[in-house]
Amino acid sequence: MENKSTELRHLRYFLVLAEELHFGRAAQRLSMTQPPLSLSIQQLEASIGARLFERNNRGVALTAAGQALQVSARALLEQADRMMREARDVGEGMTGSLEIGFAGTVLYLGLPDMLRRFEGDHPRLRVVLKELSSSDQLTELMHDRLDVGFVHTTRVPAGFEQIKVSSQPFMACLPSSHPMARRRRLALSSLKGEPFALVSRSVSPDYHDRLLAMCAGAGFDPELRYVSRHWLSVVSLVGQGLGVALVPASLKAASLPGAKFVPLAGDIPPYETYCLWKTSRSTAGAESTPALGAFVQAVRASAQAV
Repeated sequence: MENKSTELRHLRYFLVLAEELHFGRAAQRLSMTQPPLSLSIQQLEASIGARLFERNNRGVALTAAGQALQVSARALLEQADRMMREARDVGEGMTGSLEIGFAGTVLYLGLPDMLRRFEGDHPRLRVVLKELSSSDQLTELMHDRLDVGFVHTTRVPAGFEQIKVSSQPFMACLPSSHPMARRRRLALSSLKGEPFALVSRSVSPDYHDRLLAMCAGAGFDPELRYVSRHWLSVVSLVGQGLGVALVPASLKAASLPGAKFVPLAGDIPPYETYCLWKTSRSTAGAESTPALGAFVQAVRASAQAV
């Protein structure tokens, strides 16, 4: 095992030097001095029986043997890293499945990219996604049918922990043929008398009540004409010229035809998304699970990076 570890270390040193083509810079990247790096490369060359680098006054260059080794060494180290991650996951209980609930707009807030990174780090852990309304997620979480949820509500009962993962503005969503669709900014009051499309209150009570309050603050009661269970259906209805809507800005990324998004003027409260999980199942809880703890850490790191 020690010989294998030494060989892998030599290969890691080789790859860094192959990228830098400079012993001083490579040694700095590896947090070591130049003499032991040179010795490691010499030992690797002796083990292989071929020169990997040409060294002269002008610098360092890969030989044909070095170029061939660079490709295979990178693949070998990636395989070794994957094997070690899998062994670590088994040892730490990072196997089985993780049930994750989400509301539709989270797909446009970086969740897919975060999940790809998380699954890459924990390949033996099966991640299952379930699209549910915020209220349905809370029910599933309370009955332990979900491990974690991504919701658009602040009405969270006791016994939950949460991380705010995004805060985005509301935008007016108009048919592209609408006279106000070309405006750079729109006063909410200008939508008075327009037919509104919105997500139903049973799906998103926070959003429904927020929309009514926003319109009331702008001096009118919205004409609620089209009610849907999905955000994309709301935008699609608008795109087909059937009404207007107030939607989270992230839905602009859906690029549905016929819909134009216009920023709202004035002080409009943002639309916030939270990651929730039961306190009793958190990393500090008596019923903690390593997989949930690792996922919470990934969410927290992703939220801090935004």
